[in-house]
Amino acid sequence: MKTEEDISKAEEPLAAYPGKYSYADYLTWDMEEMVEIIKGKVYKWTAAPSRIHQKVAGNLTTAFNNFLKGKPCDIYPAPFDVRLPQKSLKNEDIFTVVQPDISVICDKAKLDDAGCLGAPDLIVEILSPSNNKKDLKIKHDLYLEHGVREYWILQPLDQTLIIYMMKEGKYIPSRLFCAGDTVRSTVLEGFKLDLEEFFGDME
Repeated sequence: MKTEEDISKAEEPLAAYPGKYSYADYLTWDMEEMVEIIKGKVYKWTAAPSRIHQKVAGNLTTAFNNFLKGKPCDIYPAPFDVRLPQKSLKNEDIFTVVQPDISVICDKAKLDDAGCLGAPDLIVEILSPSNNKKDLKIKHDLYLEHGVREYWILQPLDQTLIIYMMKEGKYIPSRLFCAGDTVRSTVLEGFKLDLEEFFGDME
């Protein structure tokens, strides 16, 4: 059983991978565990997602899919590589590749057989004890830097949701939504999610 100290350590870049790594390096690795590279540093998913995490991800993916039928945007749940280049699009020059829990991409030119090259329009990350720091701070700043227009952070244990919306190069946070609220997306105009109904199916 992981201790709090183990979880804290797991949030940091892997000590076994000092130095700076690219997407080209990533493609050569044969690992049983899922990893992400953020600005050249290697982070691993510390454990398989919990049952509730997977149920939340699956139900939200279904809600998005139902809304997006006949619309130009596509939705991809993890595992799905999102490469975030700085300048060059060459694999050896890309030092960030992440696997958001849910990615919504409206520009199909960004999609290829490897995943998404460039920022999705909307990203959802579902918190768990082992990824809070990465999602709340590291990925928040990363997604802002690369122009993700809307970033959802969902906490299944507390049954809450906060949405960061891009405005004039900054993220504007919503209030903390909880059961009883209906949330809307500024990126997916017309999309609504009744959190009372959504979280009511989490047992």
